[in-house]
Amino acid sequence: VQLVESGGGMVTPGGSVRLSCEASGFTFSNYDMSWVRLVPGKGPAWVSGITNDGSKAYYTDSVRGRFTISRDNAKSTVYLQMNSLRPEDTARYICARDLHFSGRYYFAGNEYWGQGTQVTVSL
Repeated sequence: VQLVESGGGMVTPGGSVRLSCEASGFTFSNYDMSWVRLVPGKGPAWVSGITNDGSKAYYTDSVRGRFTISRDNAKSTVYLQMNSLRPEDTARYICARDLHFSGRYYFAGNEYWGQGTQVTVSL
């Protein structure tokens, strides 16, 4: 399993960024996928998840209405469109597989994670 994120960078508050995660080593269309973010000194936080067929998307409350998750199973890629960015969105964003779903996605301890891409929101 390999998950490779791209698209991060530095952006001013109110700006937008689109993250991509290209997957390989497994049948992508069989798996729900999630985005997780890491902030130094804090535990990982689930941000958004999408079902294997792309029919349903889920968001943590703080990003709902600003972020949009999507996927292209033909390209084995999951995306996160991030709009109206805030300084508190600054984090390393990581693509993950195998979170447990129960109304939303939870860490189960056996997830596959990518290396992540840094997003910094600052003036």
